[in-house]
Amino acid sequence: MILEKISKVILSWSGVTSGPHRFGGTEFRIGKREMGHIHGDTLADLPFPMQVRNQLVESGRVSPHHVLPKSGWVSKWIKGEDISEVVELFRMQYKRLNPQDAVISD
Repeated sequence: MILEKISKVILSWSGVTSGPHRFGGTEFRIGKREMGHIHGDTLADLPFPMQVRNQLVESGRVSPHHVLPKSGWVSKWIKGEDISEVVELFRMQYKRLNPQDAVISD
């Protein structure tokens, strides 16, 4: 299961927890802040500052959020078994939200 593989990596980072997301799926948090959430094995949604969001969209790494396209949220459709890009987006969030402990291993 793709979600299990992604969760295993993200939950190995110091201070990260998970639980059900209010709109379905699994939410990942660092402290009280949401890093993002994953809907099943198909879609990851993450919030970024607009400048970062715009760079990610322009580079083609993500799409504007599937429900809130003008917000800082982005959507990453998970294709096949390749989880590396989803993990990298969560890594970006972790470093942004937890800069004092930004050294993480895989």
